[in-house]
Amino acid sequence: MKEPFIQPLFSTPVYLTELNRKFTKKENSLVSKIKKECIRNRGNTRSKDPHILNHKNFCTLKKELNLIINDYFNRIISPADKITPYITQSWLNYTTNNQYHHKHNHPNSLISGIIYMDADIRYDKIKFYNDNHYGIIIPSPKEYNAFNSAFWWFAVKTGQIMLFPSSLNHSVEAKQGNNTRVSLSFNVFIKGNIGSDDRLNTLAL
Repeated sequence: MKEPFIQPLFSTPVYLTELNRKFTKKENSLVSKIKKECIRNRGNTRSKDPHILNHKNFCTLKKELNLIINDYFNRIISPADKITPYITQSWLNYTTNNQYHHKHNHPNSLISGIIYMDADIRYDKIKFYNDNHYGIIIPSPKEYNAFNSAFWWFAVKTGQIMLFPSSLNHSVEAKQGNNTRVSLSFNVFIKGNIGSDDRLNTLAL
């Protein structure tokens, strides 16, 4: 037969990039300081401050992340409306040996992101779930791919950045290795006007 063409339809984007520099002493110093002032999360710990990127030590990092967020919007959402994405909340997560991060998503947000401040690619991974996976009859695949998988893993490393729809469920299984996995998570929403009066769907944000 003629070679088929398979078109992924309505795919869920997971945007991957890396910071093109090492973290500064001030940034690493803040990460170490906040670790001593954490509160418990389900399976691990997180910073008390839910706006950690507003700290002066993260001023440059926040500017860099905003550029990446804008690139995500331009490449993936490609909005016709005049909107501006902005970070609504940001916090640090600390995960030590045998700790984990429960399956969850991020309500009241459009896009969510993670930058890994400390991660060992040999052990540290993030798991995303396909909640649209057809679950009544599932033949066992001989090889998993983006079409037949109920979940997908990504190995992560220091300096790596990920952006994805906030509705996408994700988790971290029990931590292996000796490093403390440190991730800085953030949520993104938009400002501006979307829709139009003609279509009766104007929304001012």
